[in-house]
Amino acid sequence: MSVAIECFYEGELKCRARHDRSGSEVWTQAPADNGGKGMKFSPTDLMATALGTCMLTIMGLVAQRRGLDIRGTRVRVVKEMVSEPVRRIGALRIQIEVAGGERLSVEDRVRLERGALQCPVKHSLHPEVEVSVEWRWGNGKR
Repeated sequence: MSVAIECFYEGELKCRARHDRSGSEVWTQAPADNGGKGMKFSPTDLMATALGTCMLTIMGLVAQRRGLDIRGTRVRVVKEMVSEPVRRIGALRIQIEVAGGERLSVEDRVRLERGALQCPVKHSLHPEVEVSVEWRWGNGKR
């Protein structure tokens, strides 16, 4: 399966991307520390966003199959950039707070964790990008 996305440079370090199938659009702008105004997602912000939403989506699929309701689950991704040897994402620090997680069995928690960690975006990241995940199940940490 393939999906086409068209990207357009709109000036002032801003780009517009359009999803061919749905027509929905997102905008990016260079971050403030790289010459932009930082008023929109940067391309690397979208990478962090893609990881967080991919993990949530896979968790949603697992929950749906298991008859679980995890609506309200929240993923926070903190992106850390490095400049050596080249400017790139150095680390993505993830906190996942599972709504209603305190009511889930150990088996369901394990399935949700495994699902999230199998997301295609995570597996598409360069191995040098450090990814750490902290789980919260409603009543504190795991």
